[in-house]
Amino acid sequence: MKFINYIEKIGGIDIYGMISLAIFGLFFLTMLTWVFKTDKKKLKEISRIPLDDN
Repeated sequence: MKFINYIEKIGGIDIYGMISLAIFGLFFLTMLTWVFKTDKKKLKEISRIPLDDN
């Protein structure tokens, strides 16, 4: 028996796909907004953290 047959027998499984897609979309939009709103100097400072010898 194939895996898809087991998945089809579970009731309400389609809602999990929609929820995971919504969570991904929300996270993506949040990160995109943060990147465009963050001060470029702050991003430059954050990018230098691994290279600092402190």
